Amino acid sequence: MQRLLDLPVKIFADGADLKGIVNLYQQQYIDGLTTNPTLMRKAGLRDYESFARDVLKEVKSKPISFEVFSDDFPEMHRQALKMHEWQENIYVKIPVTNTSGESSVPLIEQLASEGVKVNVTALLTPRQVKAVTAALNPDVPAVISVFAGRIADTGVDPLPIMKESLEIVSELPKAELLWASVREVLNVFQAATCGCHIVTVPHDILKKLVTLAGKDLDELSLETVRMFHQDAVAAGFKL
Repeated sequence: MQRLLDLPVKIFADGADLKGIVNLYQQQYIDGLTTNPTLMRKAGLRDYESFARDVLKEVKSKPISFEVFSDDFPEMHRQALKMHEWQENIYVKIPVTNTSGESSVPLIEQLASEGVKVNVTALLTPRQVKAVTAALNPDVPAVISVFAGRIADTGVDPLPIMKESLEIVSELPKAELLWASVREVLNVFQAATCGCHIVTVPHDILKKLVTLAGKDLDELSLETVRMFHQDAVAAGFKL
């Protein structure tokens, strides 16, 4: 556990399971929380505001991000202002474009000028990072979420992109770069090594992070062999 506390990166839990959110919020190694409409739908949620308010009854001090779900910029703006009013620790997630590929930068600039803490999401390129950073208010905290895991899914090494993005974001003292779409425990350490301010980690990978990070490999090898043997016996395999 101490190894996680010593990592030079903030760990945010990413999920939509209320019980899991509350449990992780209470953990010392968790610095914040995020969710999104896809995770909420997978969790079977139907009432967005009711869920958010249930979460906020418990999550009062650490930052938490809720995402707008409209594809219309004026409606995104209305939703963002409403979420902003719910609680002081809220960051409003704004996608970098709408579904037609139209830039959200004008909306981001407007919200930042109104004092809304935004978490701009779904970025994959330094060009997007540069455009978003230019629109932010240097006096208002903000998060820029670059989906390193999705970059890696295309066969491209995300590390150079993350390092370049970090240089861009460093121009704003209250903006933070977030390593998003973590696929494995290694990604958490990659985010820390490259200097990202935040890494969002799904609940299932957080369990691996807590139980496996720093584990002796010889010990893990033996545990793996024992697992195979136990499963073979339990299955009653015979030749």
